[in-house]
Amino acid sequence: MTTGVRRRMGVEERRQQLIGVALELFSRRSPDEVSIDEIAAAAGISRPLVYHYFPGKQSLYEAALGRAADELAARFLEPREGPLGARLLRVMGRFFDFVEEHGPGFAALMRGGPAVGSSTANAMIDGVRQAACAQILAHLDVAAPPARLELVVRSWVSLAESTALLWLDGRRVPRAELELQLVHDFAALAAVSAAYDEEMAGIVLRVLAEEPADGPFGDLLSRLSALAPAVPAVPAQRLP
Repeated sequence: MTTGVRRRMGVEERRQQLIGVALELFSRRSPDEVSIDEIAAAAGISRPLVYHYFPGKQSLYEAALGRAADELAARFLEPREGPLGARLLRVMGRFFDFVEEHGPGFAALMRGGPAVGSSTANAMIDGVRQAACAQILAHLDVAAPPARLELVVRSWVSLAESTALLWLDGRRVPRAELELQLVHDFAALAAVSAAYDEEMAGIVLRVLAEEPADGPFGDLLSRLSALAPAVPAVPAQRLP
């Protein structure tokens, strides 16, 4: 007859377990509403033992925030193969997967949560945004991105973030439509910038030349073409 013996976790293994438990709880409810007692109970250990590995809830929250930030940044990784529109649509799908999976945790990540004002938390959030921007710029295959292109990409990443936060509050727009609309938003931002800059125009025309008619960007052009007849004619104006 044998008896089961609970395996003793090493220090790092226990820390990682607590981070995972905390992240799971933070994903379901606002971090402000989750207590150390709940985290300890979910991990199957005592409250004092949690403090043995983390000096307080703030440090545990920041550790969970770091893991969430790494996971979110990874959602923007995409093979540089095929049309850009389809790639961006897959990225948006994984991005909203994360938003749905983590809910309140995503809102806390983007808004700072209990760590608002923390330099550590702010650095993590900035790191996610920078990683996302770097990935999108890499997909555009531009060796030295012009200033206007960087503005477009950074504006679009911020738009995706704010759109997801608003969507979580009621989910009044179907998720699939919102993902496609955000890809269209990227094309629209780039097109407006192209109207002001020859280099941007060259980048946009190159991207569009590689897009299939049935892709996300082709879909946008079809929608705009259908809308055009209903738009009142604009009187010709002298260019400055």
